[in-house]
Amino acid sequence: MDALYEKKIGNKIRSIREKRKITQEELSAKLQVRGCDITRSALAKIEVGQRHIYPDEIRHFKEILNVEYDELFNV
Repeated sequence: MDALYEKKIGNKIRSIREKRKITQEELSAKLQVRGCDITRSALAKIEVGQRHIYPDEIRHFKEILNVEYDELFNV
């Protein structure tokens, strides 16, 4: 995936997370419960575009944040 596009998706994840009043720690814990091994530090890197996002992680973000794929990818 293009680095700039990944950064925009990361910003979108952060924006949605903040609107839902979920901390990075809470979101990473919810991801880990689902078997998605993302620490708070890794989540912070995703949100600023310093770490790649994998397809299975995108699915978990979609489900936990309760959004459609269009909302995540419409950047």
